[in-house]
Amino acid sequence: QVHVEETGGGFVQPGGSLRLSCTVSGLTFSDYAMGWFRRAPGKEREFVASIDYSGLSQHYADSVKGRFTISRDNAKNSVFLKMNSLKPEDTAVYFCSRRSTRYAGTIDYADWGQGTQVTVSS
Repeated sequence: QVHVEETGGGFVQPGGSLRLSCTVSGLTFSDYAMGWFRRAPGKEREFVASIDYSGLSQHYADSVKGRFTISRDNAKNSVFLKMNSLKPEDTAVYFCSRRSTRYAGTIDYADWGQGTQVTVSS
C-alpha cells in the first residue's frame, strides 16, 4: 500500500520562506515523477510543480516560477518544495502526489497525501 506524507507547513509573513517535505513508501520511488499541488480556500486544487524521476527536469506553474524550487532525494524516498518570497495568495493546503509516469507534467497523478497547511499573512 502506498503512503504519502507531507510535512513542513506553517505560518509565515509575506516575503518569508518555507520548505515542505514529502515522504513516500510502498513503491519504487525512483521510478516515478512527483508533483506538488495546492488548494486555496474556496478554489479548486491547482498544479504547483513537478519533477521527473531522476531529479534533472522540473516544471512549474507560472504563478510560482522563480520563487519555488522542487527537488528530490531518491535515497530517502523524499521530494521537497522550497518556497521563497511567499505571498498571501500562496496560502493553501499543499499536497504531494506521485505521477503515473517518469516524466514531469501537470496531470495523471495518483497516491495523494493528506496535505500540509501553508498560511502567509502579516
